[in-house]
Amino acid sequence: MNPDIQKERERATFTAEQLTYVLDGGRHKTKKRRLMEKIIFHDPDLQCPDHSFLSKNESFNAATKHSIMMEKKIQKHKIKSDEDKAMFRMIASRRKDTISLPVHHLMFRPTIVGQGTEEQQRKWLPLIDNMTVIGTYAQTELGHGTFIRGLETTATFDPKTDEFVLHSPTLTSMKWWPGNLAFQSNHAIVIAQLYTKGQCHGIQPFMVQLRSLEDYRPLPGVTVGDIGPKMANNGYCNGFLKLDNVRIPRENMLMKYAKVERDGTYIKPQSMKLAYGSMVLLRVAFTKTAAEALASACTIAVRYSAVRRQTEQTPGGVEPQILDYQSQQYKLFPALAAAYAFYFASESLNNIYQQIQQEIKTGNIASMTPLHVISSGLKAFSSDVMNCGIETCRLSCGGHGYSHASGLPGLYGRATALCTVEGVNTVLYLQVAGYLMKCASMAASGQTLPDLVAYISKPPEQQWSVRNGTDIMNQAVSAYEHRAQRLVVAAAQSLQGEMTAGKAQHEAWNNSHIALIKAAKAHTHYFVVKCFVNFVRSKDLITPDNVKSVLETLCKLYVCYGIHENAGDFMQDGYISGEQIALVTNQISGLLATIRPNAVALVDAFDFKDEILGSVLGCYDGNVYQKMYEWAKQSPLNKDEVHESYYKYLKPMLQANKSKL
Repeated sequence: MNPDIQKERERATFTAEQLTYVLDGGRHKTKKRRLMEKIIFHDPDLQCPDHSFLSKNESFNAATKHSIMMEKKIQKHKIKSDEDKAMFRMIASRRKDTISLPVHHLMFRPTIVGQGTEEQQRKWLPLIDNMTVIGTYAQTELGHGTFIRGLETTATFDPKTDEFVLHSPTLTSMKWWPGNLAFQSNHAIVIAQLYTKGQCHGIQPFMVQLRSLEDYRPLPGVTVGDIGPKMANNGYCNGFLKLDNVRIPRENMLMKYAKVERDGTYIKPQSMKLAYGSMVLLRVAFTKTAAEALASACTIAVRYSAVRRQTEQTPGGVEPQILDYQSQQYKLFPALAAAYAFYFASESLNNIYQQIQQEIKTGNIASMTPLHVISSGLKAFSSDVMNCGIETCRLSCGGHGYSHASGLPGLYGRATALCTVEGVNTVLYLQVAGYLMKCASMAASGQTLPDLVAYISKPPEQQWSVRNGTDIMNQAVSAYEHRAQRLVVAAAQSLQGEMTAGKAQHEAWNNSHIALIKAAKAHTHYFVVKCFVNFVRSKDLITPDNVKSVLETLCKLYVCYGIHENAGDFMQDGYISGEQIALVTNQISGLLATIRPNAVALVDAFDFKDEILGSVLGCYDGNVYQKMYEWAKQSPLNKDEVHESYYKYLKPMLQANKSKL
């Protein structure tokens, strides 16, 4: 154990284990997770090569082998519940580039459950669960992604044969990007425009077989392949799909809500909102993924900063740990606070989702839209912050952060996909803004708003009542609420002003994009702050007082940093004064110093094992330099003292030049 990192753990004011229980949702869940980790990390069949030194083909083969072996182990260990299976897969797949079949479990199966009839579920789920049917979710096209109404793939009903004809009519209508599509999936849920009796009824999901279950060759009319190398995740195969008049039975349209009868009559769903469920659940998962990715980057950077020493302060003096520099703390600790904030926000969102699912069973779908909106905003906001945070952590590690040995380039490459997957963040913010504009209009006419947006109709406060540092946490939520309310109203006024000036609605909307996106971000930021504050001050939080204290300090840093970084928003209408901004800024310096002795314990609480973290710089024992040397020696280029390129290229040139001397 590196002595510096050992001292860091000894000086902490709380026990990291206790905070781990909080993050996991209880001691029993931590125990279960660690038991699964022990099984996985000690199973020789589930060990993974370092993908840094593999070609794309080697990486893909290794990841596919790992995924299939993972399913076999689930059967061997008789893991039955969906929750435990998901935990096992999550642990086994979190190592670098080992994830291979996530869409099958996270989107393909849930879509059958969410949008398939009981009969369709009885048919498909057993085949999916025993991995006879391996599937993907094919929505995004070469020419359209987030704008799903613009999808070009067609599904035309043929009443003569009682079949749908799936077709890609243009180059841009090819499905592009679906995970697991290229070589692993034998079926896909294809999202296509439904045509029947000469009319288009919008997009619907269809179950389409892609490959023969005998020899795995693509079926007639199916062209499928890999889209090529990406920034990262090259063990995970994203594909393209072209359908040339592929016929499927009518019952292969998922008909839990919308239906097509034998004669081609289309029966529309009770509400289009009912289709939100699968997407909302996925975005809840994405927020948790963003939290974990940012937490991983913080773990690497904080641990490395505790063992890295740089620049003596006095001649002949000991070089300090770079974590002692305030500038380093200012880079890392706000990102660490944000990781915790997103953990608790995702948990809160999941609780809201479960509650609303129960309401839906009783026929009440009123809360689906606000839930969909906040899940969209949180997916965008958390992944944006995560994206910047990981890069900040990489830069804080200096030159070594550029090496794959740090784990940070690969982590960034994998995680940054969250900013565009299942909805480009800018578009999601605008979707959130669209709903907020409707709410602003409703509030102006005196209508009651749903709980998640009720703040919009409240009378605005004129002045933040904070007078000293101890007031901040008591007034944190009100500050972010005021900012969100003001920016929502400002965006609505901007939009109305454009239309009053004679602009068409689409022009007015485009001219108000900046204000609309600011409003959406402020709305989501308010939700995150509210979740964080409510969590750390909840009477249900059962943990030692010293753990509560460090969580409150992190929460306060998150609050103060957000006000400091967005000072103009809070000051613009005079709600927060210049003196109060100065107070908040001064608080940040004190909070950094308070967090400093607990920094390593705070990242230890995430409980990322070295096998999962995949980082030499972030290794638990802090023996960074020896491990970095050992890692470098694994490079295939080092297998010979003289590389083959010498004989092919350097030697002839050197000999020719030598003869001229």
